[in-house]
Amino acid sequence: MHSLMFAFGWFPELKGITVVVIAVATLIGGSYLVVSTNVGARLGLMVVLAAFFGWMASMGLIWWSYGIGLKGRDPSWKPQEIVTQDLGSAAHSVARDPNLLTATQTNRVSGWVRLADDNPGRGQAVAAADEIIQTAGVFRAASADGPEYLPIAVYDSGGSKWPNKRIHNVHLFGKKFGNTDLDYLAFFHHPHYALVQLQPTIKQVTEPGKAPPTAKLDPTQPARYVLMIRDQGSRRQPAAFITIGSSIIFLILCLRLNARDRVVAGNRAGTSRVPVPTAAD
Repeated sequence: MHSLMFAFGWFPELKGITVVVIAVATLIGGSYLVVSTNVGARLGLMVVLAAFFGWMASMGLIWWSYGIGLKGRDPSWKPQEIVTQDLGSAAHSVARDPNLLTATQTNRVSGWVRLADDNPGRGQAVAAADEIIQTAGVFRAASADGPEYLPIAVYDSGGSKWPNKRIHNVHLFGKKFGNTDLDYLAFFHHPHYALVQLQPTIKQVTEPGKAPPTAKLDPTQPARYVLMIRDQGSRRQPAAFITIGSSIIFLILCLRLNARDRVVAGNRAGTSRVPVPTAAD
């Protein structure tokens, strides 16, 4: 095995494929070889395949539950619109209300709430908006003269789960449950938006040998707004497909094995209705 691996030289992709092929052939092929010597070639193949897909279904279920293993796309922010003027000129109606800029952390305005400066979601939204607005060419990246813009505020709207039922003061098994969300089947989400407010800065000259000056906002220029929508991703999708597909194949193989066992039991008891071929046939 080692000589076969070293024959490829330093090609990680070929070496990885070789390792996987040898491992699969050794694990499944070795198991099939042992089982087939006891129960026969065709029955042994069905037994080994049933065991393999049963193991795949169990592994896929663990991946699906914890979001590990073979994963799809991670959640991320996707650009919707870059507003360079007043919010009243926005193309998307969800951000067309200029009054949303008066929203606070506790007071929603038109469904929007302002995120606190120490909120982790604020930092993620600002990082995504930086990449979006620099890719669009609205601002340049930070240089020795300091950044060309600074994030002022981040507003958040939507993203709640559904179907979701909120119960109030329920008595069950002698216990009182207050306000509780029954979200065990809330697999869907309402659209989740983030609006990042960016303000241009005054260009300053950096003197040689001195630290860059502190960035100062330019009140003469209008603010820019980056509207983004949350892409929930598909992190658990591959694991879900593996679990469902392997479970279906596993059940089919189990049914076939069960049908064969019933035929064999009927033949031994002499009650089987399956015609037995004769020499004339």
